Amino acid sequence: MPNYFLDAGGRRLTIHELASEIARFMREAPGHAYRITIGSDSQLLANLSADFVTAIVVHRIGAGGRYFYRRGSIAPFHTLRDRIIQEVLLSLDSAGKVVQALENVGCPEYEFEVHADVGENGPTHAMLAEVVGMIRAYNYLPRVKPESYAATS
Repeated sequence: MPNYFLDAGGRRLTIHELASEIARFMREAPGHAYRITIGSDSQLLANLSADFVTAIVVHRIGAGGRYFYRRGSIAPFHTLRDRIIQEVLLSLDSAGKVVQALENVGCPEYEFEVHADVGENGPTHAMLAEVVGMIRAYNYLPRVKPESYAATS
């Protein structure tokens, strides 16, 4: 995965620049509540590598938001479980870096969630408790399908 994120216009941002952009966006409308979510999704490619996207969504509750993302391929993946675990690990890694960077720039108060592409129904059901446990172990609030919009392509 690259060590930068892209904004909606395709501009590359380091973690520090990303945090500064988020803090600036939040300071533009201090009367609103904010929720920052991080999630990853993947698509298996023909050569068994997977294309991963990690999204950061900054929601100004009731008044829009912004998003940032990064994308990269990792190989090989032979099972759905391997891909889902990698998605969660990418999200957790990004979450740790983003939360620290937001703290460093003095970001205003916000809610924070990590979204995972698992749910009660479908082939990921058997992994639900494991994935939720991983996210909670990092002291983040987990969200799963159908509420995990940041981890859905």
